[in-house]
Amino acid sequence: MDRPGFTTSLVAGGVAGVAVDLILFPLDTIKTRLQSPQGFNKAGGFRGIYAGVPSAAIGSFPNAAAFFITYEYVKWFLHTDSSSYLMPVKHMLAASAGEVVACLIRVPSEVVKQRAQVSASSRTFQIFSNILYTEGIQGLYRGYKSTVLREALWSWRQDRVVDCWQSAVCGALAGGFAAAVTTPLDVAKTRIMLAKAGSSTASGNVLSALHGVWRTQGLSGLFAGVFPRVAAISLGGFIFLGAYERARSLLLQLGRERPCVGDSTPGTALKTGSAMQAAVRREQGDLEDVSPLPSAGRHTHAEPQPQRYSQPPE
Repeated sequence: MDRPGFTTSLVAGGVAGVAVDLILFPLDTIKTRLQSPQGFNKAGGFRGIYAGVPSAAIGSFPNAAAFFITYEYVKWFLHTDSSSYLMPVKHMLAASAGEVVACLIRVPSEVVKQRAQVSASSRTFQIFSNILYTEGIQGLYRGYKSTVLREALWSWRQDRVVDCWQSAVCGALAGGFAAAVTTPLDVAKTRIMLAKAGSSTASGNVLSALHGVWRTQGLSGLFAGVFPRVAAISLGGFIFLGAYERARSLLLQLGRERPCVGDSTPGTALKTGSAMQAAVRREQGDLEDVSPLPSAGRHTHAEPQPQRYSQPPE
């Protein structure tokens, strides 16, 4: 895993992920308030739409790094011939393992962020301290199972593309569709994280949370916030593409590195983990995998994958 370009791609992808989270944070806040049990207006409406942004900014980079490193290690551990029919299974297992590990960082950040989004008058550190005081560490992992389920299903999505900007368009469409389909799981996650301590919803039962929403609000409740969610993930792909390319180029210049001949773009995937993986493989001519890479589970990006061409390794 200490291949040239690995660290550059890791850092560039993390920087791009943070940029997307910060730029599209207002859409995430609107989505959370639409999904909250008290309703959009009582949760804050359009006021304080950057409430909770410190939590998102702090958790974004380490979350992306945790996914990428775990994904690469598990894929290496499960090494199979590139022509093997088990290759897609290897990618799905590696992506799932990556999500399980990444959610150890993502979920606490998400819990604090969402509670701040529906309580704009409270500061992020105050909310964090209150959770630890009243619920302990387990309070920070409220909704862990529903988050892992949502992200694991997302990371199994695979795409084949040949051009950087073609991948952006295809990724936006595919990401928007996937975002719409997984909205009920996102609603369940939000309800579990925002539920009062000791309530039945706070227990973390996904089916129970979904049933409660269905019983009180019907189908519209299960798909609350679907439009800002789809918009954020679709737009996030384009923003990530530009931010990743710019950050990677700057890092290469600072490190006095030169990209490989013909490597004008790394065929960027539009989620942090897959973009970094794509860049490393384009630089190294890695022939191990010919199947597309899964996305790093981040709730704001879509991730088309690069087409890999056969060439002798350097």
